[in-house]
Amino acid sequence: MPRNSIKILLISFIVMAIWQLMMYHSSTLLDLHLKEFSENYRIYSIELPDELEFAGEAVPLKNEDVAERLDREMLVNVYWQSNTLLAIKRASRWFPVIEPLLKENGIPDDFKYIALIESNFQNVTSPSGAQGFWQFLEETGKKYGLEINEDVDERYHVIKATEAAIKYFKEAYNYFNNWTLTAASYNMGIGGINNQIKKQKVNSFYDLYLNIETSRYIFRILAAKEIYQNPQKYGFNLLEKHLYKPYKTYEIETDTTISDLVDFALQHKITYRQLKLLNPWLRTSELTNKERKIYKISLPLPYENDEVIEKEQDHVVSDENVINEPKDSIVVIHRVGRKESIEKIALNYHVDVSQIIKWNNLSVNKLKKGQEIIIVIKK
Repeated sequence: MPRNSIKILLISFIVMAIWQLMMYHSSTLLDLHLKEFSENYRIYSIELPDELEFAGEAVPLKNEDVAERLDREMLVNVYWQSNTLLAIKRASRWFPVIEPLLKENGIPDDFKYIALIESNFQNVTSPSGAQGFWQFLEETGKKYGLEINEDVDERYHVIKATEAAIKYFKEAYNYFNNWTLTAASYNMGIGGINNQIKKQKVNSFYDLYLNIETSRYIFRILAAKEIYQNPQKYGFNLLEKHLYKPYKTYEIETDTTISDLVDFALQHKITYRQLKLLNPWLRTSELTNKERKIYKISLPLPYENDEVIEKEQDHVVSDENVINEPKDSIVVIHRVGRKESIEKIALNYHVDVSQIIKWNNLSVNKLKKGQEIIIVIKK
């Protein structure tokens, strides 16, 4: 046999052997991959709670349609892990701000979950133009007392937007006398829900045939509530130190135009980013104030900045009501603003009303505008 033919046969044999080896290796890897996938990958269905209520009103979970609608939202939220984990972390920061306002106005605590499902506690803008945590449209926001213009948009002011939402909840509840319908109307409007009640001749949210968004709305709230209250039950394991803490701030008042908020921030020993983070309702780099309106601007508490610590420590007093506080505490002198209650001041500084009364030796639970009071901040 010619030498060239032998070479060709030898090369062909080697190529064939390599090809077979590669195919075998590839087949082995695929088999191993499929084996590991089938043995290790698990997705579980969810056991719904036996009972559930919204704002004290029972959810008819024995109704198969109701149970399936809740099951959908539970599955979506449990298996959208990153989004739900962020929601739980952010709620730890913002629920302490929203809860006292709801309680003070007689609104059930469960309404705090509306802010969560509306925005996931992000200052987002919807396709329809709704903005802020509570997702107010401009016209609706103005109707419920929010200032909205080029420089200021109070839809981004958490406390004022919450107060506006509370006004809506009260109005809707006075109309429906039912908290579940009140919550559903936040998505569809009082008129929209009422028209469907009249048309379909039923008076329960769970019996109404509605557009898909409103039909899911209450169940999204219920899923958020159930997972937030029982995170470990649904696979969410969080250390307390991983939760986002409420911002610790104090307020200053201004009734003049601020032509440059960057300079304003630097004058107060903070960055422009810090200013915007704590005051997202300031929408531009200036604050035009021709009408001399009083605005309250939030700033980080002094101990977040070493230079300010030294400044505030100069104000430490030796009053017997304060001297027993921890040595590393910081004493802040707060000047009471217009219509500012002792409860709001306590909330802003994350202290108890009783502590403020003790520190300042107050005989009544009332303050006057311009009054200076002592606040002790634990470092």
